[in-house]
Amino acid sequence: MINFMEVGELKDLMDKNTDLILVDCREQDEWDAGHIDGAIFIPLSDFANQFGSHLSDKSKKIVVQCRSGKRSLTACQFLLEEGFEDLYNLEGGILAWGESAYPIK
Repeated sequence: MINFMEVGELKDLMDKNTDLILVDCREQDEWDAGHIDGAIFIPLSDFANQFGSHLSDKSKKIVVQCRSGKRSLTACQFLLEEGFEDLYNLEGGILAWGESAYPIK
């Protein structure tokens, strides 16, 4: 099942050092322009080839984000089909994160 998470909830979890993996599935130029500190970069264009080297624990909480939440939903669907269980799509993506004035690296 794919769940949805608002940026405020993600920020709270990160501030509490909750054990989770944040995946940024945007493309290289978007990542270079700014990303959430602590995120793992796996571009959607090569997601199927790269996810395995970064994600192995299928029961771990994984939050996937992109620019606005559409590509990350595609990545979540892929991970669900690969057997991952605790998936969250970040609503509004990095746009919502930035609009909330949370830090971008």
